[in-house]
Amino acid sequence: MRSLRILILEAQVPFVHGGAEILVRQLAGALTARGHEAEIVSVPFRDYPREELFAGAEAWRLLDVTKAAGGDIDLVIATKFPTYFARHPRKVLWLVHQHRAAYELCGTRFSDFAHTERDVAVRRRLIETDTRMLAECVGHFTIAKTVSERLLTYNAIASEALYNPPKLAERLRSGAYGDYVLTVTRLEHVKRVDLAIDAFEKAAASVRLLVAGDGSARQELSDYIDRRGLRDRVTLLGRVDDDTLIELYSGCLAVLFAPYQEDYGYVTLESFLSRKPVITARDSGGTLEFVADGVNGCVCDPTPDALASAVNRLAADRALAASLGERGYGVAHGITWDHVVERLVGAAQYAPAAGAMA
Repeated sequence: MRSLRILILEAQVPFVHGGAEILVRQLAGALTARGHEAEIVSVPFRDYPREELFAGAEAWRLLDVTKAAGGDIDLVIATKFPTYFARHPRKVLWLVHQHRAAYELCGTRFSDFAHTERDVAVRRRLIETDTRMLAECVGHFTIAKTVSERLLTYNAIASEALYNPPKLAERLRSGAYGDYVLTVTRLEHVKRVDLAIDAFEKAAASVRLLVAGDGSARQELSDYIDRRGLRDRVTLLGRVDDDTLIELYSGCLAVLFAPYQEDYGYVTLESFLSRKPVITARDSGGTLEFVADGVNGCVCDPTPDALASAVNRLAADRALAASLGERGYGVAHGITWDHVVERLVGAAQYAPAAGAMA
């Protein structure tokens, strides 16, 4: 296939750098490595007050992404709300997520949408508008089956899940099964770090919890650790560099990652590529596409007792932890960028050229 000029569309929350931001930059690198010209178009995103959701969507709708630097853009790849509002005849969706607070998180403690007349109307309008904009795409892909199921449930749009490897895939390595369990995540409520902390009130005293990551809930979680009297058991490391993260994965007993309805979760694959088992929860979404209970990790009820029991089982049997981690490696090591790029680029092959857009 000839070299294409491709724009990757990103909605960026200032000062936030997580899995979605990493994915976009990895995709740009993967496209470039395979002979395409790829650039990222990023527009700031804000979801408050409610009206800003539609203002952000309208901003993307007004953008002309069909041409740049005197030439046609052959393909645009939309990633998350509201990037798919952009206009282009070869718009391909690789969905990270929509505005989740209005979707599956609505009605949970992780959403600020209330059952008020105003919020119900906003949510209805948002989903209806999303559906129209998503239908414009010439190819529909997501980052995981969990996201595809959400897209089908709420928008009646079928899609194909495309898994990509984590950024550190080539550098991760195994090491000793040490005296700590590792959690790697943004410190936001939906990641349920408080659940992991509660588990370590009940876990064996020989094992600690190290939490790598930063976010808006950091101070709240720090205070929570103090209130629970767990300062000697649980440590918030903050954001760590890649070299430190590799060392942390290499030396941990296991990785505890039990968010609520995770979209995909690089953490699962990073753990497996380090040959470490994953402890997760039955309602953790994307992690369950890789973690099989008793095969390469532990799938638990989302309770402190259940998570603590899994930690204790592995702490008492490091040979079991090693065997589970080894089988996890077999799941993760075959995931590459080749298939992702082939499907995203190929989806636009028979769509109209950029110059044909009305």
